[in-house]
Amino acid sequence: MITPARRRRARIAAFTGALALAVTGIVLGAWRPWVPAVSDAPVLAAEDVVIAPAPLALPEHPRVLVFGDSWTYGSAASAPTLGYAYVLAELIDGETIVDGVRGSGYLKPGIDGPAYGERIASLEADIEPDLVIVQGSINDRAQGAVGYREAVTAAWDALAATYPGATIVVLGPAPHVLPVEAGTDRIDRDLTALAEARGWAYISPVADDWITEANYLDVIAVDPGNRHPSTEGHRYLAEKLAAALADLSVAPVTEAGPPAPQ
Repeated sequence: MITPARRRRARIAAFTGALALAVTGIVLGAWRPWVPAVSDAPVLAAEDVVIAPAPLALPEHPRVLVFGDSWTYGSAASAPTLGYAYVLAELIDGETIVDGVRGSGYLKPGIDGPAYGERIASLEADIEPDLVIVQGSINDRAQGAVGYREAVTAAWDALAATYPGATIVVLGPAPHVLPVEAGTDRIDRDLTALAEARGWAYISPVADDWITEANYLDVIAVDPGNRHPSTEGHRYLAEKLAAALADLSVAPVTEAGPPAPQ
C-alpha cells in the first residue's frame, strides 16, 4: 500500500529530477560544444589581405607592355618616344610596347581614348608580353572614391585574363605637384591595398619619394598647363622604374632555421 507520505516523497523526487533536467538544458543551451564558436574579431575585406608577390622572373630580353596615361604617353618630353616607357627598353635590354592615353584613368576617359577598362578590352592578346606594367593614374584624383576600387578590380581582372602568361606589376601615380594632393594619396593607398590582395607587386612613387622638393624642378616641367616630366625627368623615372624592377627580381632572404631532428 502506498502511503500519503511515500506519495509526497515520490512527487518531490520527480520535481527535483525535472528541475535538474531543466537546469542542464539551460546550461547546454548556453554552452554547445558541437556548435563552432563565433569570434568577435573583425572580418577583413578581400582587399585588406596581403599576399606577398613572388620574385619577378623575366627572360634575358623581356617584352614589356607599359599601359597608362599621359606620363606613359611621353607628354612634355621633347618627343613622346623619349618618355620613360620608351627609355625603359634600353635600361632592361628588352622591348617595350607603349600604350599611353593622355588624360585617361580607371574612371576618367582620356583625350585620345576611353578609360582604362574600355582600353584594356581592346588590347591585342597576341602580343604575348612577359611583363605588363599598368601605370597611374592621377587623372582619377577628382573623380572621388565611389566606384573607384570596383573599376580598378574590373580592369585588372580583364588585364589578367588577356595576358594570363604575363607578370603584372602596378606602378602607382606620381605627384605632378607638391605637396602630394589628397586625391593622389587616396589613389595610391587604394591601389596598394588592391595589388597586395592579389599578390601583385606595387611600386609607389609617392611612398618611395621619387619626386621631392629637392628634385622637383629637375623632374617636372612647370611651364603653364604642363606639369609633366621633362625629357630629363622621363629618363629619371625610367631609371627609378628599372631599379625597382631589379629589386623585385631579387628573392627575399630567409634565415636558416635549426637543423631538422634526425
